Amino acid sequence: MTRSGDLFASLSDEQAEQRPWRPLADRMRPRTLDEFFGQQHLLAPGKPLRQALEEGRLHSLILWGPPGTGKTTLARMMAATCEAHFIALSAVLSGVKDIRAAVDTAREVSQRENRASVLFVDEVHRFNKSQQDAFLPHIEDGTITFVGATTENPSFELNNALLSRARVYVLQPLDEDAILGVLRDALSDSERGLSGVQCSEEELARIARFADGDARRALNLLELAAEIATAQAQDRIDSAILDEVLTSGTRRFDKQGEAFYDLISALHKSVRGSDPDASLYWFARMLDGGCDPLYIARRVVRMASEDIGNADPRGLALALDAWETQERLGSPEGELAVAQAIVYLACAPKSNAVYKAFKAAMREVEQGGSEEVPLRLRNAPTSLMKDLGYGERYRYAHDEPDGYAAGEHYFPDSMERRQYYQPTSRGLEARIAERLAYWRELDRKHRKP
Repeated sequence: MTRSGDLFASLSDEQAEQRPWRPLADRMRPRTLDEFFGQQHLLAPGKPLRQALEEGRLHSLILWGPPGTGKTTLARMMAATCEAHFIALSAVLSGVKDIRAAVDTAREVSQRENRASVLFVDEVHRFNKSQQDAFLPHIEDGTITFVGATTENPSFELNNALLSRARVYVLQPLDEDAILGVLRDALSDSERGLSGVQCSEEELARIARFADGDARRALNLLELAAEIATAQAQDRIDSAILDEVLTSGTRRFDKQGEAFYDLISALHKSVRGSDPDASLYWFARMLDGGCDPLYIARRVVRMASEDIGNADPRGLALALDAWETQERLGSPEGELAVAQAIVYLACAPKSNAVYKAFKAAMREVEQGGSEEVPLRLRNAPTSLMKDLGYGERYRYAHDEPDGYAAGEHYFPDSMERRQYYQPTSRGLEARIAERLAYWRELDRKHRKP
């Protein structure tokens, strides 16, 4: 049995290309930069990654991006242009033993052929800390040039030691024009593609939209459609065939990954930015991706306190009602109540004054000592506590004019008065601000000599 680390050492690119069962997506893998679609922010003339590829300069790197954007292809291209030996591992299937085997292969190639080795690790974020650490000495001594591919944020998923030794390149989802270019090439390439099959531009555009930025997915869909057309003795992919193939699309979403946090961030920021339409769009995107509506409902409650606050306290009540409705009715009925709360919060006056005040108070408490509670502010349920002065000289606000004990100091005696809460001039907070200003004026007059 071939060792996993020797996968590409035992099977040359020429032999691999002769396998008749290779899927279209593998056959159409770009061989040169001119055949590569998308990622112009990395591969346009003059960009660092393109220069490295053109000049044959090896360096360790992390390729971060969604599926089907060219991570594996770029790793292969780097090895080919630098005439380096290419070794591939999958973090899903491999362990430390496989890493050692791959390093041994790289060392043998260096001694036998005097050439470098590129070790490509797909889904590198699946490796744990000790597995990631196993690469470090071999990157340091030049035994391997490390190329990791990940769909997850490297700053969260990869060790700092590994990140410090590899440059991170961010790959973007392919736009519709790039996907169309990939599909057209597949239909016109007589050697590797589907040159005997025809498909109109309108139908190609349907596939490109459905692929959602994933070139591999687009080519797989095209190949499936071509197989159905052939089985029906047709040489054209028509709309009826695509209706059969394009049955269940899902947009990019990962319930625990980068896309998940990007989408909830976009929803929160759209509500904060008072855009109900964008807020509904991101809400729909999360539901479409399979997100638990109860998670969204909980986050909407957070938005009500953090971004609307006392500018419209009804927002919090409505958010809580929506959460309860979702729990009681479930999907899809409850989701309308969550949508109602999202729209209300997006349209409500905004204030983060309470959020900022709470954070400021927490900071001061964390940085300060345990200040004593003044005796006048303590309860005195026992005679001993009364004898000790608990509650003495406390001014009961309801007995004071306007229900306010002007000049009273409620902080610890050793602290000056603080003003954490700075209400805005929006919504109900405008009236709150007026009331606080009135009370502070009473305090000022009471403190006059």
